[in-house]
Amino acid sequence: MYTVKGVLILDNDGERILSKYYDDTYPTVKEQKEFEKNLFNKTSRVNAEIVMFEGLTCVYRSNIDLYFYVIGSSSENELILVSVLNAFYDTVSQILRKSVEKKMLMDNLDVMMLAMDELVDGGVILDAEAASIIHKVAAKNDDVPLSERSVANVLQSAKDQLKWSLLK
Repeated sequence: MYTVKGVLILDNDGERILSKYYDDTYPTVKEQKEFEKNLFNKTSRVNAEIVMFEGLTCVYRSNIDLYFYVIGSSSENELILVSVLNAFYDTVSQILRKSVEKKMLMDNLDVMMLAMDELVDGGVILDAEAASIIHKVAAKNDDVPLSERSVANVLQSAKDQLKWSLLK
C-alpha cells in the first residue's frame, strides 16, 4: 500500500498555507513549522523536483508564489509521490481556473482542504487523478446546506440562481 507522510503548501516566504501530516514524524506544530522552514530553505535554492531531506523523500513543485510538497518515507516510490503531487497540483489548478496564486488559494481554502482529503486519507493515497478528485469535491460542495455556507458562497449561489432564472 502506498502512503505519504504529509502534503504541504507553502508561500514564497516558506510560511504554511495548508498542511496535513499523517504520522508522528513531526508531532508538534513547532516541529512541523521548523521542518517546513528548513525544507523551504533547501528547495527554494535547488532546481530539482525530488530531494532527500531529514531522511524523507520530498517531491515538490513551485508556481508564482506557492510551493506544493508531498512528503514520503525514504523507501517510498518517488514516482508514486510525484503522481500524488501532480494530481494535487492539477486539482488545485482546475479548481482555481488556472490562477494558482496565494490569494486565490486563500479565498478557496475550504475547497482545497476537501481536495486534500480526497487525495490522501490517513496517509493512504486514495486517488491520483485530478478529474476524479474534482468530481468528488464538487459533489461534496453541493451537499453542504445553505446554513453552513459562508455569506459569500450563499450570495454567489443566489446570484447564479437568479441569473439562470432570468436566462430561461
